[in-house]
Amino acid sequence: MTKPPEFYLLGIVLLLALLQIFLTAHFKTRQYGYKWNVGARDEALPSLSPMAGRLSRAQANLFETLPLFIAALLANLYLGHNGYYSELSAELYVASRLIYLPLYAFGVPYLRSIVWAIGIIGLLGQILLIFC
Repeated sequence: MTKPPEFYLLGIVLLLALLQIFLTAHFKTRQYGYKWNVGARDEALPSLSPMAGRLSRAQANLFETLPLFIAALLANLYLGHNGYYSELSAELYVASRLIYLPLYAFGVPYLRSIVWAIGIIGLLGQILLIFC
């Protein structure tokens, strides 16, 4: 039995989520030190550096929509709604999230927002497909 392409796209976006966790942790640890990383993290800290802050916000941004994407994608696969529109909307979401990360990390305005909007279109496509 061949897996639908949506499963591969799901795997890619999950790997991206893991990458974002590690990237954010790396830049925070670089700023605050290893004792902070292995400690209880109870102390008040200075603001994050621009790069660490952007990576942290990009990670939070992904994690806001990722559960919705996963739920909609799996619902569509369960309902048998996989196919051209499901794959296209999943590709839009995943590709936009892959492009969004470096745009946000390097502080690129406007284009980053356009790429985010394209991802939302892909997410909406997955959600709306449930009703078909």
